Amino acid sequence: MFASMLGTFLTLMIIIFISMMILFGMVYSLKNDSEAKVEKNSVLEIRLDENIRERGSDQDFPKIDPLSQNIETSLGLNQIVHSIEKAADDENIKGIFLNVEGVEAGMSTVTEIRNALLKFKKSKKFITAYSEFYSQKAYYLASVADKIYLNPEGYLDFRGLRSQPMFYKGTLEKLDVEAQIIRHGKYKSFAEPFFLDKMSKENREQINELLSTIWNEMLGNISKSRNIPVDELKNISSNLLIRKAADAVTYKLADEVAFYDEVEKDLKKSCGSEEKKKLKSISLAKYIKTHGTESTYSKNKIAVIYAVGGISGGSGDEENIGSETVSAAIRKARLDTAVKAIVMRVNSPGGSALASDVIWREVTLAKKAKPFVVSMGDVAASGGYYISCAADTIVAQPNTITGSIGVIGIVLNTQKFFSNKLGITFDTVKTGRFSDFGSQLRPLTAEEKKIGEGEVERIYSEFLSHVAEGRHMKAADVDSIGQGHVWSGVDAIKIGLVDKLGGLNDAVATAARMAKVGTYRIINLPEQKNFLERILENISADAKAKNVRQTLGDAYPYYMQLKKILNMRGMQARMPMEIVIE
Repeated sequence: MFASMLGTFLTLMIIIFISMMILFGMVYSLKNDSEAKVEKNSVLEIRLDENIRERGSDQDFPKIDPLSQNIETSLGLNQIVHSIEKAADDENIKGIFLNVEGVEAGMSTVTEIRNALLKFKKSKKFITAYSEFYSQKAYYLASVADKIYLNPEGYLDFRGLRSQPMFYKGTLEKLDVEAQIIRHGKYKSFAEPFFLDKMSKENREQINELLSTIWNEMLGNISKSRNIPVDELKNISSNLLIRKAADAVTYKLADEVAFYDEVEKDLKKSCGSEEKKKLKSISLAKYIKTHGTESTYSKNKIAVIYAVGGISGGSGDEENIGSETVSAAIRKARLDTAVKAIVMRVNSPGGSALASDVIWREVTLAKKAKPFVVSMGDVAASGGYYISCAADTIVAQPNTITGSIGVIGIVLNTQKFFSNKLGITFDTVKTGRFSDFGSQLRPLTAEEKKIGEGEVERIYSEFLSHVAEGRHMKAADVDSIGQGHVWSGVDAIKIGLVDKLGGLNDAVATAARMAKVGTYRIINLPEQKNFLERILENISADAKAKNVRQTLGDAYPYYMQLKKILNMRGMQARMPMEIVIE
């Protein structure tokens, strides 16, 4: 028995040793790739088929998929934009090749990349786009190109935007589960899927306004790039006139139908390369890691603090905002005398009202010490707006989703589910009248509902006062545009919730002007995890998430929404609904 145990132990140790050797070999190989230089007359190939994060890794460590054991390249929006800017000044890069089908990102992120490409065109270098299939986001991005190619058997999706929320009321009724809702705001529709079977009139109204604003912004920009009147673009989309590849050329959305090898031939010509030789190209992932012309060192720093994901108490990570983590980052930037201004990048639908208030407090303290600017990403709504409203200046993209000033509480009553469906009953012993207040095993009493309503009203009133103070408005005026209503960045400027339109770079430039610094360097906070922590995180969290995503497929977002509801603690300042724009 002991011999078998020893043999098993030695075998495991050998496997671990070999795995570590393979791992370090992969790291070494990746490091060598990062040291590769860009050849002359090269084209920068941009593919955006991976999920785009707000912030890429600050360290040259790979992200390894524990299921496939492949090295995954996770691109950060900051890295993508910086690489496009770097390519404009790189004499070895002759142009950009957009080889995109779908873009795994929100509309604000796509707009930020698109604006970087428009800026790149000022260098007089070319941009060529090709795809077998253009999704609407991919085409919006590709529309900046000098020449747009589409595979002869391909397709260009151009039919307008939609949002199709899922409703769970019928399922809960079949399971004998009651969703007890306490909310303030007629537009605060986050809980609607739990007690309605379709959108409320108010929610339909605001989503229609939001989609129309975003679609009109897209059409206006496509019109400028392709020189097609907006009314004509509306006619093309409304009547679904693009039904095959040739139609895209007929209606001038694309320039030519061509196969990849024909596009490659054109790229060689644009780069000044011989037709018989291989096209010199470098992927975006590799180009990110090449050394470019860096700005001169400066003792002045501008801190960019990333607040991305749902808001909750405790520690956070790259996809979730933890009040402790973000508050500590703001505090660190505030106390650092070399940091002359702070920019907080917010991409969040909100979450815990308490955690949002904790972060808001740190923002107010930092604002007193130095200029504080908020840069809004795809969404900065509800709790995302709560933590933003105290800033000196708020910068958003035209299609940023923001606002949603409101509060909600949800308590699921599963008593009948357990008794009627499973035959399980519960009994209770308690030391006080409210010891089991909030239990999911019984309905709320009338008195408890009244207490919950009072708490919602208190938090909403506090929310209003914070916004009114930060935006220099009257509480009544904030209430009139609050009530859980979501707004686009364009509309948010008109009602005073946002100061100017732009991306993260614009927000940094604004902060620098406010701090009156000419030269500066950027530091990113919170500090990212070290190599070992990232490996362990990949093995655990990523493996679990990937398994669930692969199993559920298109139903994965709805599973995540339900999971968020079940994990909620306390009152929520959360966006009215998970709005997925397709």
